[in-house]
Amino acid sequence: MDGDQLCRTKEKVLNFPGMGTCAPGSLQEQHSYKNGLLGLCLRPQVTDDACNGKTMLKSIPISTLKHNGLLQSLTAGGGERTHDEVTLKMLQAEAEWEALETAQRELPLEEREGPTDATGCTLLISFNEALQHFQTADLYEYRKNIQPIVRRTGFSAITHFLFGPPRLHKELQEERDLVFAIAQCSLDNSQKVHIRVLQTIYKKLTGAKFDSARYGTHWEQLGFQGEDPGTDLRGTGFLGLMHTLYMVMDLQTLPLARDIYKLSHHPTQNFPFCLMSINITRIAIQALREECLSKECNRRQQVIAVLNDFYAAAFLHLYQIWKTEHKTISDSGFVLKEVETFAKKNPKQLLKKLETYLMERQNGMVLLTDKVSLSANHAGMRPKSTSAANTKEINFMGVCELEPEPESEGEVRLI
Repeated sequence: MDGDQLCRTKEKVLNFPGMGTCAPGSLQEQHSYKNGLLGLCLRPQVTDDACNGKTMLKSIPISTLKHNGLLQSLTAGGGERTHDEVTLKMLQAEAEWEALETAQRELPLEEREGPTDATGCTLLISFNEALQHFQTADLYEYRKNIQPIVRRTGFSAITHFLFGPPRLHKELQEERDLVFAIAQCSLDNSQKVHIRVLQTIYKKLTGAKFDSARYGTHWEQLGFQGEDPGTDLRGTGFLGLMHTLYMVMDLQTLPLARDIYKLSHHPTQNFPFCLMSINITRIAIQALREECLSKECNRRQQVIAVLNDFYAAAFLHLYQIWKTEHKTISDSGFVLKEVETFAKKNPKQLLKKLETYLMERQNGMVLLTDKVSLSANHAGMRPKSTSAANTKEINFMGVCELEPEPESEGEVRLI
């Protein structure tokens, strides 16, 4: 392009409606304009209102630019494809963006689910904020159906009374009952807090910046069984999402959550992350009901915090077994049963293991998981895995319906 052509090109650009050079101005004024092609700014077209004499701003739609022959010639280039040779994928992408912009314009900001930021996206919600919602909500209908402890009869009741764990302190029973009440609440689309919890979990695990649709196959990426995450919460209720929320919103456990999520997408060791998380919540509920956590709750004078740590510790235990022993989805039932047995019998050891793991990770030390994995690889051996031929298989479902320990008599209700 010679000097004369360049001058003519510049003249055409400057005469195009809605385009001009970026004249010096205030920082706020310059920031409000979108940078255009070749350092030019796309400005709204200025017209005069004949009625009131005020200057009116008339916006120029971006779609208008594609009809500008100058821009077409600049982008086409010699020997390259022109606008008429646009691929089908480009047209489909353009249609999708136009549909998205239309949907955003039609949906008022104040009618979108939950508090939103300047872009209209749902704001993240912390565990404490979500918990406060349930603390102030009317859960009477759920509280009256609570069975806080396992009913034991006969010799089992006597043995548990004499040699079993201590009873939970009276001042902590209300907090314990709140846990069981949340575990009966289902995912409610009319509750903005519920939707915020769901969106927060999705964004923190996937790294997405924008909201996802309430229903769709994208939830299967997180490890739900179908297009509606609410159908997988049977047996744990909304507590299943609260535990996942705690893990992804706590700065110490977030790296662990992402490690587990990454392993869940392994080519051979993959498993449904959220379904596994829900099963860990079920184990935590049973441990609380069977009073396995009463001693630790009494010591710390907390219930929810202890239950959260127990959930994270049990998930860590499963993660280390799954990774070092090269488990696959066919082993899920056996692994869950192993984790449940160990967690209920050794809650203090399990919690200490989590504390050590988080401290080592914070200090940048090599984790036990990596040490075991490296030693096994150097020895040319694979750790032994549970054989389906020698163990009764437990099917892995949305919420594994594992039977209570045989030492407990009487009916045990999960929720």
